[in-house]
Parts: sequence; structure tokens; C-alpha cells
Amino acid sequence: MRDRQSITGFSCLARRAPARWFTATVVAAGLTASLAGCSFTSPDEATGSQSVGIHGVTAQQARSIASEAYLYGTPMVASYQTMYAFSIDKSNPQYKGPFNTVNNIARVFTPEDTAFVTPNSDTPYSFAVLDLRAEPVVISVPPMEKRRYFVLQLMDLYTYNFAYIGSRSTGNGGGNFLIAGPRWNGKVPAGITKVIKSETELVNMVGRTQLFNAADLENVKRIQSRYKIQPLSTFAKRPAPPAPAAVEWIPPVPPGEMRTSLEFYNQLAFLMQFAPTHPTEKWLRERFASIGIRPGEPYKAESLDPRLRRALREGMHTAQNDIDKNRTALGGKTDTLFGDRSTLKNNYLARATGTQVGIGANSREEALYPVLEKDSRGQELDGKYAYTLRFAPRSLPPVNAFWSMTMYRLPEQLLAPNAINRYLINSPMLPSLKKDPDGGLTLYIQAQSPGKGKESNWLPAPDGPFMVTMRYYWPKPDLLSGKWVSPEIERVAK
Repeated sequence: MRDRQSITGFSCLARRAPARWFTATVVAAGLTASLAGCSFTSPDEATGSQSVGIHGVTAQQARSIASEAYLYGTPMVASYQTMYAFSIDKSNPQYKGPFNTVNNIARVFTPEDTAFVTPNSDTPYSFAVLDLRAEPVVISVPPMEKRRYFVLQLMDLYTYNFAYIGSRSTGNGGGNFLIAGPRWNGKVPAGITKVIKSETELVNMVGRTQLFNAADLENVKRIQSRYKIQPLSTFAKRPAPPAPAAVEWIPPVPPGEMRTSLEFYNQLAFLMQFAPTHPTEKWLRERFASIGIRPGEPYKAESLDPRLRRALREGMHTAQNDIDKNRTALGGKTDTLFGDRSTLKNNYLARATGTQVGIGANSREEALYPVLEKDSRGQELDGKYAYTLRFAPRSLPPVNAFWSMTMYRLPEQLLAPNAINRYLINSPMLPSLKKDPDGGLTLYIQAQSPGKGKESNWLPAPDGPFMVTMRYYWPKPDLLSGKWVSPEIERVAK
């Protein structure tokens, strides 16, 4: 998100004690130098050792733990917002269907789709929220033509991309994939192509199926209709296990309040019951418990000591500033923010930053998502100006699948309405785009039409601030290594 906040509490996480995990996070983010001069600037500096109503916990320690919990929990709370809208709250206009069912969107996304930020609008989506508490599920995919790219991304409650089913990872030959929760150790039946284990009992599945053009939509619908999810007992023709315990699903934090409401910590406590403690995080969960944040236990802010509430607010505020600073330092290079646990190595700052840049993004080997928020002069993009982006001759993005560039209005990070209902330009559109005399490709990014002769290459912008997200699906080595880089957006001189 684009909002920025002034710092209260600590002005850098590097000096919070003990925060052992954060040292690696800062190094991984390349922020060590920029944080080295930070100092404690809290107006409460003289009272850092004061009690917060919990024996053995000072205000300073509570602020530190609150910041850690905010970074750790941001992806979980944001994931739950989507899960609740898609598969729990039937009154929500974004509701797609119950747990463990494939919910296909047989169209591309538009500005009316607001359940999550930076939605892809060039591959029809298939969604599912998996509840693995009672037993595993089996995801079945059909064979499809070799040239069509598809991917089913499996994202646990932490937002780790723990597994993939798709063209790059498992091929286009189809198969049956058993997805099991962290507590399952049962027998695998015949006919299973692969067993995939999740760390958490709730999982988001995000499917993307390539659409070549408008006339191809019926083919995509046929493929989507053959994506199937069923309980393992149904697949194996066995008796079903007992149903899981009923859950009173709590309403999520409204997106506009997630960064300021202390209800955030209640949501985190609620969600941790679906995420058994990872061995590397036992000490961190113990720190959370020291201020009362425990799996499945209510954590109501109104009943807390006022001094603890203040520490929670300061910790949340400080951690959000660290996310903002990290996002700025990355300069739109987001590929280090997404992946599995072994890739991110418990980098909670990266995971939280990635959630706010665009929850649900793929790991870098599956797709790269450079975010263009500024022009070549370092100025933020705004629809009151006209811009161009040019690919040099023979220098289109090197991908195995396809590439696209999508317009989002800010600060919402949602698709921008426009007169021609065009939200992106992508490689399937190349036959209709006009090349430059030298064979290059110039794209026009502006709010008003660049003229009839250039409208084929026009990506409409909103009247105000905006950003452009590039998507490179199944990138080739030159992209992964950085040998090929995205061109910059140039402001047109007037």
C-alpha cells in the first residue's frame, strides 16, 4: 500500500531486544546500512521498563513482541480476509463457494473484483480454500495441450507457496495430487500422482489458466470444469473420518483497519490454532504467549491493561514503518518476497511486505512481478502526465509462457476503470500491436487517448496516482539472472 506513517516507539527493529530473527531479515533485505544509524525515539523512552500489567514483561518488551507479532501475523490475517470472503461469508459479494470446492471465474478480472489487491486480469482464475483438518483432499487436473500454460498455486496460511501443480512443475499431462495437512499420516491409495504436505490446516489454492484470446474462452471453461477437488475418502472409496470440530469463524479485520486496529492480535491468536508451531518458531510463539497471544484463545483489546494496549499500538506502528521502508528500499523488485519456507528462511519482514505489495504472488521461478511505481526520473506515476514504455527490437521479455503489464489505481491497488475496458497489455495481444519502424514496441500509458493511430498500443491510466505491475510467467534464465531487465517508464515531455 502507499500510505506512509510517522514513526512512534522504536525507529528501527534492529535495536529491539531480543528479536533474534530480525538480524537475518535485515541482512536479507539489504537494509543493514540504512538502519545502522537508527535510534530509540519513543516519547515513552524514560518509561521503557514500566509494567504493562503482566508479571515480568516491561513496556519495552511488550512493544518488541507486538512488532514481531505484527510482522509474523500480517500474512495470516490478510489470508484469512480472502478465505472468509471467498468461502465463509455467504453474504459477501465476493463469496465463491464452500471449503474444498473449485470455484472457477470463467472470465478475466475487472475493477468490480475487490477481494484482494493487484488481481491478475489475463488468466481466468480458479479458487479454492482447502480445509485439511479432517482428512486430505485430492486435486485432479486434466491433460491439456502442451502450449497452454496453467498453474495451481498452493499457499498455506503463512502465505508460503509450499507447492505447485502446473506446466512448469508437473507438466500438462494431468494427474491426481493428494494435499495433506500437518497432522495427517495415513495410507496413500493407488492412483495418486504426488503427495503434498502443508504446514497449516487451511490452504488457499489459486489457479490460473492461460487464455489466448477472446475466442479461446470456451476452451478455458472446459479445462476449468475438469479441475476437481474431493476428500481423500471419496477418492479412495473409503468411509469418511469424523467431521472436524465446529469453528465459530470470526469476522476478519476490515482491510482499511488492519494496520491500526488491535483486533489484529485477536485475529492472529484465532488463526494460530490452524497452524501448528514450526520447530524453528517455538521460541517466537512463547514470546507471543508471554503477552497473552495464544493459539485459539480470544485476545480482546478492550479487556487489556491500558499500558499493554499502548505498547501494542506502538509495536504495530513501528513494524508497519519497517514494512514501508523495506518496500521503498526494494524499488519495485519484489521477487525476493515470495516463496516457500526454505527459500524465505523465516524472513518475516519479506513475507509481510509481500503481503502488502500483492498477496498471492507466485515464487520467482514460476513468475516475476516487477512493480513500476516511478518513472525514469524517480517521480511517482500520475495520470495527469503521459508516459511511454518501449521494448527495444528483439528484446521482448524472455519467458517460456507469456508476459503482461497491468494498470492499477492507487492507493487501492485495484484495476482502473477506463473507456475502452482495457486493463492490461500482454504477449497474446502482440499480433494487434503496432511495431516501431525499427522493430521495437512502444506502449502508451496515459489517461487520455494517444490518438486513433496509437490506440492499439494504449494502456489507459486513471486520472490520479497509479502503478504498473509486470508479470513474466515461467521466466527464462536471462530473466531470473537479471541479464534482461524491465524497461523504465518514460514521462513524455510537453
